Amino acid sequence: MATGKVISFDGFRGYGFIAPDRGGEDVFMHVNDLDGDKSLASVDARVEFMVENGGKGLKASHVRVLEQPITPSPLPRAAPKPIPTPATIASMVSPGPAVVAPDRQADDSGFCDVLSVKEFTQEITEAVLTAVPAMNAEQILRVRTCFIGLAQTHGWVEA
Repeated sequence: MATGKVISFDGFRGYGFIAPDRGGEDVFMHVNDLDGDKSLASVDARVEFMVENGGKGLKASHVRVLEQPITPSPLPRAAPKPIPTPATIASMVSPGPAVVAPDRQADDSGFCDVLSVKEFTQEITEAVLTAVPAMNAEQILRVRTCFIGLAQTHGWVEA
């Protein structure tokens, strides 16, 4: 019996290769030639096997898993990023020209349009992209969430 380490294994197709401890040519391994639990076949597993001459090269038979690979502990997840406040956003964005859509010009009556949340979201997105074109998608989503909450608190958008 030879020993070695599984160096590649495709669980979907059910085959891989073993690097023998004695060196030499890698040995083909099929999951059907694995004795015992077929789910134990994985990369870096230590195995014992018989070597046969297959039609296309060396083939493993009577494969037995001796040792499962040690899997590292999962990395701890980062805490979720807090939603920025208007003050935080103001500190991130350098002042630039005011962005006013042509059909949204303020009039002298002191009244303004009350927008739907969808319309307000579109306006925010356009304003942010114009003011800070380098902002990424995650940042834009966080800014929009902050501003929508602010607008709902002040009644600037329809409920």
